[in-house]
Amino acid sequence: MPAPLTPEQARAALDRKGVSIADFCRQYELNRNLVSDLLNGRKKGRRGEAHRAAVLLGIKDGEITN
Repeated sequence: MPAPLTPEQARAALDRKGVSIADFCRQYELNRNLVSDLLNGRKKGRRGEAHRAAVLLGIKDGEITN
């Protein structure tokens, strides 16, 4: 399993795919401010929606439960 990405690497990955933060948030039904906080290093993604967003971005290894 690959190592988690840094927030900068996650942002670059979105750029490489041509996906905006807003598009990513709409696709996964995430709060845009939360995703921005994760990508700017202001949040770590430890619980709840922040955890889910961090895992989807690849910033954190983890499981998403429904």
